[in-house]
Amino acid sequence: MDKFDQFKGQPRLPKSAAPRSYDLKLKPDLVACKFTGSVRISLDVVSPTRFIVLNAADLSVDRSSVGFCSGNTSKVLEPVEVQLFEADEIIVVEFAESLPVLAGVLSMDFEGTLNDKMKGFYRSTYEHNGEKKNMAVTQFEPADARRCFPCWDEPACKATFKITLEVPSELVALSNMPAFDVKVDGNLKTVQYMETPIMSTYLVAVVVGLFDYVEDLTPDGIRVQVYCQVGKADQGKFALDVAVKTLGLYKEYFAVPYSLPKLDMIAIPDFAAGAMENYGLVTYRETALLYDDKQSAAANKQRVSTVVAHELAHQWFGNLVTMEWWTHLWLNEGFATWVSYLATDSLFPEWQIWTQFLNESTEGLRLDGLAESHPIEVEVNHACEIDEIFDAISYRKGASVIRMLQSYLGPECFQRALASYIQRYACSNAKTEDLWAVLEEESGEPVTKLMNSWTKQKGYPVVAAKVKDQKLEFEQESLD
Repeated sequence: MDKFDQFKGQPRLPKSAAPRSYDLKLKPDLVACKFTGSVRISLDVVSPTRFIVLNAADLSVDRSSVGFCSGNTSKVLEPVEVQLFEADEIIVVEFAESLPVLAGVLSMDFEGTLNDKMKGFYRSTYEHNGEKKNMAVTQFEPADARRCFPCWDEPACKATFKITLEVPSELVALSNMPAFDVKVDGNLKTVQYMETPIMSTYLVAVVVGLFDYVEDLTPDGIRVQVYCQVGKADQGKFALDVAVKTLGLYKEYFAVPYSLPKLDMIAIPDFAAGAMENYGLVTYRETALLYDDKQSAAANKQRVSTVVAHELAHQWFGNLVTMEWWTHLWLNEGFATWVSYLATDSLFPEWQIWTQFLNESTEGLRLDGLAESHPIEVEVNHACEIDEIFDAISYRKGASVIRMLQSYLGPECFQRALASYIQRYACSNAKTEDLWAVLEEESGEPVTKLMNSWTKQKGYPVVAAKVKDQKLEFEQESLD
């Protein structure tokens, strides 16, 4: 048996080491469509091991740069072997002797390609003054941070991030946190960002390009900025207004303030999803963020509002409190979908958005009526399976079930329980069962027993009512 076989084909990374913080430096080349980088990962060795295993994909790692410092010593341990296994998207670093159970720092340099696949660290194209240009964008959810830098690319492996970008001096460079230092050296500038709160790798974000922006402040001093292509800034004003008001609504509803000093939202020309809730730097497809009141349809205005409200809900439900593993994805998406309608209805009651919610939920019902449907909560055994459950079952059926539960428990009880849940699991990870437990504590109702039948099996009940011999008869059958 090969010494590396124990790490191949595994659904999760070994738990012998756990990251605490990343010091990440990236230098994208927007002309050659490449990037170079280095990372210093402060970690805890949890159990004695000769191997450190983390995720990496589509990267070239400079093996001579790989080293490990254990404890407080400055002595660098050089590995005896460094192997990348592309099929498993992992890198295995082997040392001659077992590493002691201590804190340490793993360092390495790497390079990669700014791809055109709209995932990982990729390039998007736009025109400026008639000239075609590239911007650099990240899209890491569900499991593509590993295509930008070696990391523990699992939602439960939370850590803090200190990010530094080296970019052309005329470009805007954004990340999750505000910049605290900018040094210009000729045609290049080095931008250092404040350290993030503890967070999952899939929420790390970087965008580099030419942008205009509009900005505003929330009443409690959060700076909100909407970035877009040069000349389109006015089209970001509606989303900006929605974002400022929605942050206030969520602060009150969740009884927890927004946890970062700024919120950036940016329109990307080439974007695979509708939007992505990166912590403090939310990326959007242009049609989901920009609104031209002279040319856009009314439906587009509603879309911008609900998408912005959805992504901002994730700043609490997903970013601050994160699912333990992708099996609980619906906790992220079902809740964000439901609460985005709650916020939109509060901001624009004339839209009667809950009526539209019912109409749009039929897509979830349609999918759930198919033989190949799946439960809301799907056991995910490998990262390659995650994309399959980003569908109307997780989003629409998930949101419908949450709305049903809110109606059953009562809006006030439900709101108190959500606030307790977020406070209890802030900066941590949770499972579906954890939420049910908090709801049970608050309501006294058997929420787990009630909800398991809705989340752990596919299909939905169809109830027929008829009058027979002056009696009302009900008949229920499963549609699956």
